[in-house]
Amino acid sequence: MYDLIVIGGGPAGLAAAYAAWNKGLKKIALLERDSELGGILNQCIHNGFGLHYFKEQLTGPEYAERFSDMVKSTGVEVFCNTMVLEFTKDKTVRAVSSEHGYMELQAKSIVLSMGCRERTRGAISIPGDRPAGVLTAGAAQRFVNIDGYMVGKRVVILGSGDIGLIMARRMTLEGAKVLACVELMPYSGGLQRNIVQCLEDFNIPLYLSHTITNIKGRRRVEGVTVCKVDENRRPIPGTEIEFDCDTVLLSVGLIPENELTRAAQIEIDPRTNGAVVYENRETSTPGIFACGNALHVHDLVDFVTAESMLAGESAADFVLNPANNDFREVEVLSNENISYTVPQKIRISPSLDSAEFYFRVRRVFKKSKISVFSGDKEIASFKRESMAPGEMEKIKIPKALLSKIDSSQIKICASEVE
Repeated sequence: MYDLIVIGGGPAGLAAAYAAWNKGLKKIALLERDSELGGILNQCIHNGFGLHYFKEQLTGPEYAERFSDMVKSTGVEVFCNTMVLEFTKDKTVRAVSSEHGYMELQAKSIVLSMGCRERTRGAISIPGDRPAGVLTAGAAQRFVNIDGYMVGKRVVILGSGDIGLIMARRMTLEGAKVLACVELMPYSGGLQRNIVQCLEDFNIPLYLSHTITNIKGRRRVEGVTVCKVDENRRPIPGTEIEFDCDTVLLSVGLIPENELTRAAQIEIDPRTNGAVVYENRETSTPGIFACGNALHVHDLVDFVTAESMLAGESAADFVLNPANNDFREVEVLSNENISYTVPQKIRISPSLDSAEFYFRVRRVFKKSKISVFSGDKEIASFKRESMAPGEMEKIKIPKALLSKIDSSQIKICASEVE
C-alpha cells in the first residue's frame, strides 16, 4: 500500500513526488516507462529552462538532473523501465517492469503526469507518397541530440510549434539547410522568443497562412509543394511554391497522453484532451490528480513544475487530512476568444486562499483586457499589452475577490481594448 503513486517521471512527476514528500507523505512510488527520469527534458539540450524556479538559465538535462537529485534525496521509490497498463477508480495500479515483472500496486492517491505525444502525419492527412524522411520534430530531436544521427541535409518544417522552431535552429547548427518553416495559421504557434532566436537570427523564412499540399519522392523525400491558404484554410490554386528537400519535420501540435485516464472513466475536457480538474488539480475521481502536459499543453517547464507541486501537495492533503465538505462548487466558463481554461471547476471554501487560471486565446490580441464575471457582475480584470495563442496566459484571483462570487458559474472573457 502506497500513500501516493505518481505515473510518469518527467518534470511533472518529479515535482509532484517531491512536493508530496515534503508535505508529509512517506510511502511514494514513481513509475516511469523510460530507462531514466527526466522525460522530454533529456532531449531538450538548449537552454532557457529554470528561469522562474531556479532563477538561472539551465538546459533541459540540467533541469531534469536537479529534480532527479531532489527526488533521490527523499525516500521516494523510483521504478524505471516500468509501463503502467491501467489504473482503477479504487486506485489499484497495474504495471509491468523488466526488473519486477507484473505488479499490482495499491495507492491512497494517484498523480497522473504522463506528458504528451506529437500529432503525426496521419492525423493531418498530407497528400503524397510515403517516403523516408518525414518525421515529427520531437523524433528528429531525439535522433540528433541523444542518438547522434543526422536526419537530413535540406529540411522543410511544417508547423511552428516550439519544438519545430528549436529544431530549425538545431538542424542549422548541425550543418543542414532549413529552407522554410511553413505555418497553416496566420500566426505562429510557438513562443515569441523562439521565433526570434531560432528563425530570425538564422534567416530562416516563416511562411504564415501556408501549408504543404504534396510530398514527392519514392524511397526518400525529394521535394514538397507549399501553397498559400485562404481564411477557411483551403489551399489557393496558383500559389504553389516548390522546395527541393530531403526531409520534412512536422511540428503540428501535441496531444496529452490520456489513454489510461479514459480507461479509468475519468471525465475528459474535449478542448484540452486532458482531465477535467478542480483548482487543486483533482479530477472527477476523488484522490486522483492530474498535472503537467497530461493535463494541458504547457510552453514553459517552470509552469509545469508549479502546477505539479500543487497537485503533489493536494494529493498529500487528500491522504493526511480528512475530506472537507464545506465548499461551494463553481463552474469556470470562457468567451469565444478563449480556447480553454484550467481548472474547469473551483471549490470555494474558507481554506481557499486564491485560485490560478491558465488559458490560451484563439487569436493574436494587441492591447487587451481579461475580465472575470460572476453572473453580470465583473469581479476582477487584468490588463495585457498583447496575447497570442502560442503563449499560455495565467491570472490569479485572491480570496477577497473569490468571496464576491455569488453564482454557480464564473466566466473568463478576453477582449481587445482601444
